[in-house]
Amino acid sequence: MTPNQITVARVLAAFAAVALFTLGGHGLVIEVLAVFLTIAAIALDGVDGYLARKKNLATPLGAQLDILGDRVVENLFFTFFAVAGLVSLWVPVLFFVRGTLTDLLRGLASRAGRTGFGRGGMLETRWGRALVASHGSRAAYAVLKCGCFCYLGFLLPLAHFSAPWLDAGVRGALGAVGQMLVWATAIFCVVRAVPVMWEGWKYLALVDAPAGGASRARVTTRKSLRMPAAAAVQVSR
Repeated sequence: MTPNQITVARVLAAFAAVALFTLGGHGLVIEVLAVFLTIAAIALDGVDGYLARKKNLATPLGAQLDILGDRVVENLFFTFFAVAGLVSLWVPVLFFVRGTLTDLLRGLASRAGRTGFGRGGMLETRWGRALVASHGSRAAYAVLKCGCFCYLGFLLPLAHFSAPWLDAGVRGALGAVGQMLVWATAIFCVVRAVPVMWEGWKYLALVDAPAGGASRARVTTRKSLRMPAAAAVQVSR
């Protein structure tokens, strides 16, 4: 499979997982399958990027599809759980606004010859790259999202399940753990957006710049990177 096909596959896996979570009260097998698909949807995010780098298949289109896939998966799960009443409506709103702002700034940076990640990336500070693009940060964020989605998915059938030990106190404790996972994921999401917004605002000046000025800005950016124009637009997933 190509990296772009893997990106599409993980989006489809997310939709299938949500569809199965809606049937949460219909058996353990369905729940386990939904969790498996959720894990696949998150884990494949690393596979498509690895494959693109390993086989030298990284392209601007692939990078945009990868980011789009991230946004679809995040917003799909959180919107579904908000509709189900497990999370606040403000959670998917937060993820949507954060994604829109960071994608806007990355798009403006690409017009100046900068990429979102990797060589020639828009993040110039070491702390920004470590927080946003490092393997540790991306892996931690993926684990948080996966744990959050799977846990919330398992909470769904509890509303229709009764047992002597499952009293109001236990239900409240389980719900509190879910809320901690949700807000930990949301806070980490916002923190990872800080370097992008901090270093990306300067690219807003290019929006209203004359054509000649924008061209000179792009040339200046490429010279500052000391790489040819073709390398400046090469996107690394």
